[in-house]
Amino acid sequence: MNSTKLLSKHFRDVHFGGNWTSVNLKDTLAGITWEQATTKVQDLNTIAVLVFHINYYVSVILKVLQGGPLDASDKYSFDLPPVTSEAAWQALVSKALNEAEQLAEAIERLEEAQLSKDFADPKYGSYHRNLLGVTEHTHYHLGQISLLKKMTRVKS
Repeated sequence: MNSTKLLSKHFRDVHFGGNWTSVNLKDTLAGITWEQATTKVQDLNTIAVLVFHINYYVSVILKVLQGGPLDASDKYSFDLPPVTSEAAWQALVSKALNEAEQLAEAIERLEEAQLSKDFADPKYGSYHRNLLGVTEHTHYHLGQISLLKKMTRVKS
């Protein structure tokens, strides 16, 4: 399996399952209500904010792989519009998972040689660095979401 296929698999696995940790975003988000997703625990980000934040970078990288410019700023990566209904929460989750699959497919289509090239600007490093980074970033925040899910679980 070449490097682009391996990177794509690694990225897809953290979102949909099959990774070494046996934890993935889709299954972790299953069953979380919009109230739970927006529940604030101390000074931590909410589950909904973390899903938005994860998807912010996925969306940015996807646009670049689709031929668009790198148009993003870290200062906007937590700017989730209010989630005030189950429909809004499910739309956020669907967007995150749909764009994750689209990015996985775009990674698979990359030529191997592209991985060592600069990602949009030399200051961001190579495509490889950014694609591996967005996967690691997702794993990091998935751990937070898993803990928040336990902390916000409604006791019956």
